[in-house]
Amino acid sequence: MSNPLDHIAALGRAVLGFVREAGAMTLFGLDGLGHLLRPPFYPRRFGRALLEMGFFSLPVVALTAIFTGMVLALQTYTGFSRFNAASAIANVVVISITRELGPVLAGLMVAGRIGAATAAELGTMRVTDQIDALSTLSTEPMKYLVAPRLLAGIIALPLLVVVADILGVMGGFIVATAKLGFIPELYLHQTLSFMQAGDVISGLVKAAVFGFLIALLGCYRGYTSRGGAEGVGAATTGAVVMASILILAFDFGLTELFFSK
Repeated sequence: MSNPLDHIAALGRAVLGFVREAGAMTLFGLDGLGHLLRPPFYPRRFGRALLEMGFFSLPVVALTAIFTGMVLALQTYTGFSRFNAASAIANVVVISITRELGPVLAGLMVAGRIGAATAAELGTMRVTDQIDALSTLSTEPMKYLVAPRLLAGIIALPLLVVVADILGVMGGFIVATAKLGFIPELYLHQTLSFMQAGDVISGLVKAAVFGFLIALLGCYRGYTSRGGAEGVGAATTGAVVMASILILAFDFGLTELFFSK
């Protein structure tokens, strides 16, 4: 018969492990941000990271956004038509895309693409001692490998969300006018009159936070990976899973901060 104290001890170890991991990751992120303020700087590394996270992620984010807007308009019409409120479709689409779906879906797509790639790259460098080799060449690994990616994440994801917002609203517009019989001019007027700057800004702030989290998790998991190829695989999976969870958790917290009364 198992001792009940064993279960309590296991729970305590899990809690302590979580707190230790969260603290280590926080210190890692602060260290990386601190290197952004001190020379030398590596603009080419930053440009490469910005191109990888921003431009090369544009197709998947664009397709996700436009189809999300189309499905949102169609489902909203299906539900609202039961209550004779189909005219509110334009309002629902624009507020849902700009506040929530744009930043969250873009963050999840980029987390799956960039978080995994970053963790795999840095993890491979760690297990093959390339990161240690940078130190022997008088190059600070945090400044060279981590800091540019953190800055690129903060900048790239809001830019992607701007595109996602536009395409998401356009997807709703296409379905509403081509399939549901809405007048294009009236739909656009309702969209522009209902949309507020605060909705867009809150989504962009969320995107900046999500971009930082994606870059942080990818860099942290890869930088601290151990155990050869198996460790790199675990780091890659952990980066994507943890980034996705943190995106949803921080989305709730930021929504509560922006819109609670």
